[in-house]
Amino acid sequence: MEFSEHIKTANVEDVVLQQPLHPPSKGTLCITSHHLLFSDREEDSGRQVLLLLRNIDAVEKSSVENLVNYFGLFPNAGRSDRATESSGTLVIKCKDLRVLQLEIPGMEQCLNIAQSIETLSCLACVAEMYPFFYRPSNASLRDQWGLSTPERHYTEMEALHERWRLSTVNQDYSVCPSYPPAVIVPKAIGDDALKMAAKFRQGGRFPVLCYYHRKNGMVILRSSQPLTGANRKRCIQDELLLQAAIEGSDKGYIIDTRSAQQAQQARMMGGGFESKSCYSSWKRLHRHMERGKTLQESLIKLVEACGDKSPNMDRWLSKLENSKWLSHVQTALSTAGLLAECVERDGRSVLVHGSEGTGSTLLISTLAQLIMDPSCRTLEGFLTLLEREFVQQECPVFLLLLDCVWQLWYQFPLALGFSEALLLRLATEAYSSDYGTFLCNSDMERCALQVKGKTHCLFRVLLKPREREQYTNPLYEPNELAIWPSVHPQSLQLWRGFFLRWTQQTLHLELVQEDIRNMVIEWGKLALS
Repeated sequence: MEFSEHIKTANVEDVVLQQPLHPPSKGTLCITSHHLLFSDREEDSGRQVLLLLRNIDAVEKSSVENLVNYFGLFPNAGRSDRATESSGTLVIKCKDLRVLQLEIPGMEQCLNIAQSIETLSCLACVAEMYPFFYRPSNASLRDQWGLSTPERHYTEMEALHERWRLSTVNQDYSVCPSYPPAVIVPKAIGDDALKMAAKFRQGGRFPVLCYYHRKNGMVILRSSQPLTGANRKRCIQDELLLQAAIEGSDKGYIIDTRSAQQAQQARMMGGGFESKSCYSSWKRLHRHMERGKTLQESLIKLVEACGDKSPNMDRWLSKLENSKWLSHVQTALSTAGLLAECVERDGRSVLVHGSEGTGSTLLISTLAQLIMDPSCRTLEGFLTLLEREFVQQECPVFLLLLDCVWQLWYQFPLALGFSEALLLRLATEAYSSDYGTFLCNSDMERCALQVKGKTHCLFRVLLKPREREQYTNPLYEPNELAIWPSVHPQSLQLWRGFFLRWTQQTLHLELVQEDIRNMVIEWGKLALS
């Protein structure tokens, strides 16, 4: 279906726009296949608002009858006259938490615009989304795509090669649809054994290596839950795989992101956990982490609290606490800290999984690497970590991850080589983007749609000189030590830069931070000269 079929009214004059941090303005509203464009028609203004339709989360419609007719001052006016005197109002709620209000003359035009937005903002076909049409003048589709591959990751870790190998058992995605074509596994385990282990794990997500700790040779593996079921089924190949992963060590840890009760309930539904009798060298630690619907509801409550304009501080703090968002941040950082402690301080390898081995598993494995590994704290290192852990896998908790990373950035302002501006950019790009980096949920889906050949890579753009300067932390001092976050309630802060980003106070704070940043950069240049 052509995009034009969804656009009954392409442009409207005399539209009044109200948006955060700006006075109301009147101008022309245009709608295209992927964008909403507002042009201020006031002289010397030249202000435009270009909004990617994919950024729109919801549209609320209302009508306002002309007050003259409403009060009956012209009782003889006919129905058609009243229709032309009426106007419609659209309240557009965006995924980046902006709220725009459009007053559109004529209800028919208003309803047409609303219908077009609702249809075009939630296109089901990924290949119809804007990244497949975006063609910047300073880039080519032949440019290198992405920062890392499993092959490159393996090659860079030479110390692994004695005991670990790169397997292409999943080269056609038949073993595990959500894994990349190549994965790192123990050298002692053959591909046939991996296929058997995959059948024993939910979604085929058998244990694979995601991190090697250079300081002591310990590793982090991740997987999904074993399918032991109520009959306590076993898989010898899975047991041998995990035993091979800790060869030379007497014990490893399994961090299960479910409570012990949830794991028991999962076993009755066909899932389960690693029993002590079959995995005697592994000790299970349960750390309950919320996921899915619960996280979504928590985020909705937080956004509502941040949009509350009531001057009552007690009421606002009560809403913030009731959202429980910061408690989810606390749990994520605490569990990631436990994982890092097992590897860094106890010198043990760790397997991480919940049920599916996606959301909470990827969340804490990413954070733990950021805590332990200084190479992950540079701008390029962080983006590579995200690409390896999140972009190549399915994960619904990306915003929670960015909030946790911001907490690290806030507590350790010298330890991370990137700025808060990068986290804000990523938070926006993850939901609506010109680039193909965040499209699809797995490498298999991206391959089927030829994402790497038909779209541009965001991470490559962020590392270009001009962008790199904007997103680099000028206060950064490389630190080889682990950074251990405090998870006490008083240490955790609301991420104002994101959740309150469209308020006047945050704007002023951003301006001050930018001034300080510029001064630090200038001091650095003077020191070098």
